[in-house]
Amino acid sequence: MRAGGGASPRPAPPPLPAATSATATLLAPASVAMPAPRLAHLRRLLLPLRSAAPHPLAANPGLQLPGPPVHPSLLLPRAMAGAAHAGVATGSAEYEEVLGCLGSLITQKVRADTGNRGNQWKLMTKYVQILELEEPIAQLKVIHVAGTKGKGSTCTFAESILRSCGFRTGLFTSPHLIDVRERFRLDGLDISEEKFIRYFWWCWNKLKDKTGDDVPMPAYFRFLALLAFKIFSDEQVDVAVLEVGLGGKYDATNVVRAPVVCGISSLGYDHMQILGNTLGEIAGEKAGILKKGVPAYTVPQPEEAMSVLMHRASELGVSLQVVQPLDPQKLEDQPLGLHGEHQYMNAGLAVALANTWLEKQGHLDRIHVKHSDTLPDQFIKGLSSACLQGRAQIVPDPQVNSENDKHGNSSLVFYLDGAHSPESMETCARWFAHVTNNDRIQEVSVEQPHTDRNSRKILLFNCMTVRDPQRLLPCLLDTCAQNDIHFEQALFVPNQSQYNKLGSLASPPSKHEQIDLSWQLSLQRVWESLPNSNKGLNGANSSKTSSVFESLPLAIQWLRETAQQNQSTQFQVLVTGSLHLVGDVLRLLEK
Repeated sequence: MRAGGGASPRPAPPPLPAATSATATLLAPASVAMPAPRLAHLRRLLLPLRSAAPHPLAANPGLQLPGPPVHPSLLLPRAMAGAAHAGVATGSAEYEEVLGCLGSLITQKVRADTGNRGNQWKLMTKYVQILELEEPIAQLKVIHVAGTKGKGSTCTFAESILRSCGFRTGLFTSPHLIDVRERFRLDGLDISEEKFIRYFWWCWNKLKDKTGDDVPMPAYFRFLALLAFKIFSDEQVDVAVLEVGLGGKYDATNVVRAPVVCGISSLGYDHMQILGNTLGEIAGEKAGILKKGVPAYTVPQPEEAMSVLMHRASELGVSLQVVQPLDPQKLEDQPLGLHGEHQYMNAGLAVALANTWLEKQGHLDRIHVKHSDTLPDQFIKGLSSACLQGRAQIVPDPQVNSENDKHGNSSLVFYLDGAHSPESMETCARWFAHVTNNDRIQEVSVEQPHTDRNSRKILLFNCMTVRDPQRLLPCLLDTCAQNDIHFEQALFVPNQSQYNKLGSLASPPSKHEQIDLSWQLSLQRVWESLPNSNKGLNGANSSKTSSVFESLPLAIQWLRETAQQNQSTQFQVLVTGSLHLVGDVLRLLEK
């Protein structure tokens, strides 16, 4: 093992709010010829729990319930299920070692701790010096974007536009959904495993040699930001598009002192325990990325937030320009690559950022405008081809639909959106209502054909314990109800990624460890208390409209069994509340 390559044990998840206890003990696995760490991971995914999964729709007449449990491989993507039976681990051993080292940087310290602000912010300068990145960072041509909602989508649009203009691009976003390498895109593709390993060890070993008691190893996100700077510098990207991780002023990406242009997407209430309890306080943190002499753009904001942004811009002598949502007519009938009406706001901001970057770098001659009332061809191509998983994404379940539907109709469809703030919940609900009420054909990873069958809508939900479900769930439910959308069931599950943050060797619970479902039970109680939650299909009252599952694979298994037993019905499952949950679902559905 490389020097400093050993990862410390993964800390236990933080305690959950007090609620009725609910635990389940994992069964011991059958013998499988594969490495113990890999086996521990697969145990978490493959095995049923000791207590039988509930059947939430049992009260619905005429709806057949599943019979005996399905084969364990149904809980996994096909490729992973095959690997499990063959005893083959995915990814190289060295990559798993890298993920273990990264996992050791995840601490139990609450992000709101003052150590993440104040003095310890100065450690970022020290880390940059240790890695000799001062000059490389200064040479990067950066687009820097902060915000509460839409900053990742804005960055994705801007990167895609400039890549379509012929530039070599680097994109740093967070969080990842399935693999940590998603955070680092080169020319629109996740960085290769080989390059990631090489750059990781270069940074890891240098930092291990020069850190200690006075200067500890950087925390997880700070290390990833430093790694991004190293990757983009050595890969000689023409433009580096950086999404702020949290806040702005004290974010690890804010070591960039002279970006080419800055953007602030829509602001709202999120991470309040860190950024402040008012929109003004939150806006003040986001405005921390603004720099003297650097052009900046934002979108229409609530008055309280806008006044703070404008005041800070004035102090810096920056002309902060407000960008309106993109006019769809400027796209020449091409759809945006990211779905949802709200994406026109993010696209408008991205167009302004990309255009200013081109202007400041002297590259406006690269773009071609056919008509004054449309965007340049490269901009249209970039906006229409942008791709970002987990945002207004539609994925028919490939297993159920390929095995049981001979006519191409999708009997189990997942609608995934990582909304996790009250405002984004409303946006998510409007999107879900739009795409399901209109029964439109959506082409995402696979085609969702038109169907005239009955549909039943189910919510699959979890949120982090720092969120307030009494704000999130009412926003979602009320907006759906206003658009004539009613969920027949709500399923609450813990995130798989709570135990599988990085790779297959991350430390899941042992086979004897109990699963604490108190948070999921508290979510269920909030749901059951809401006035619109007792209306199922066609607004019919139901005495029980929700269930808690011990694990996500069990919930997916139940959905698949139910869809297989009721092929005349299309089950439309909205997955939301957490990007981690969305990533976990995608991981299980991935072929």
